Amino acid sequence: GQVRVTRMAYRAPGAANLYPADAALNLPAGKYSHGLRRLAAAQAARGKWLTASIAAEIRHVIAAVFDEAGRRDPGHTRPWVALVDGNPHQIRRITAEAARRGVPVTILIDFIHVLEYLWQAAWSLHREADPAAETWVAAHARAILDGHAPQVAAAIRAAADTAALTGARRAAAARAARYLDTKHPYLSYPRALTAGWPISTGVIEGACRYLVKDRMDITGARWSVPGAEAILKLRALTANGDFDTYWTHHLQQEQHRNHHARYLNTAIPRAA
Repeated sequence: GQVRVTRMAYRAPGAANLYPADAALNLPAGKYSHGLRRLAAAQAARGKWLTASIAAEIRHVIAAVFDEAGRRDPGHTRPWVALVDGNPHQIRRITAEAARRGVPVTILIDFIHVLEYLWQAAWSLHREADPAAETWVAAHARAILDGHAPQVAAAIRAAADTAALTGARRAAAARAARYLDTKHPYLSYPRALTAGWPISTGVIEGACRYLVKDRMDITGARWSVPGAEAILKLRALTANGDFDTYWTHHLQQEQHRNHHARYLNTAIPRAA
């Protein structure tokens, strides 16, 4: 419930009132106590309150990712790599944003997505449950990892011709070959593996599913970008076991913003 606090005000003509006791108690600027705010933050991170879904164009999301990369590497001393699923619009937006900022970015397609197309081709060329399909996929996957995606595409087309595929099976083989040809500029796996770059987003997607999807993808919910960002930061702090440390820091910053900054160099009591 409500708690009323009575304290002495220090006044001066033309100046706002000062309340040293507020600083000593670190009273919040609004009417909700820090204890209640802490409970709300903890519950929001767990997904029990504040339901919603993000509404933002991909260009804003990609721009935000570039902003974050710029904060982490302001001097551009490290290689910037973007892992994507092959969506053309996504690739265009990343390329445009990199050009606008004058930052070289290597775009790589997640190798798992490439494997999906290989499996489509494999089942167009093999009988259902044929164990030879796995061997076929493994051999061609290694060839792609070695930088031979165009040769694999040609091999798929040749195999489809030899097998005289028709209908849906012919279409699946053609789709896989076309994918390898058109995405070849983004399949620089030899360079990536030599440099130690990731070629799959599995770990990232797992983290996104836990941090983002499990919390944000709630039926009938809608988020603003700032609101979603705040909740995701809370979830990350909680998942990493850093929430208590952060909250201590938050209270210190609150005291400085709401109280200490108003006193400039004047000595005031500090919270115990």
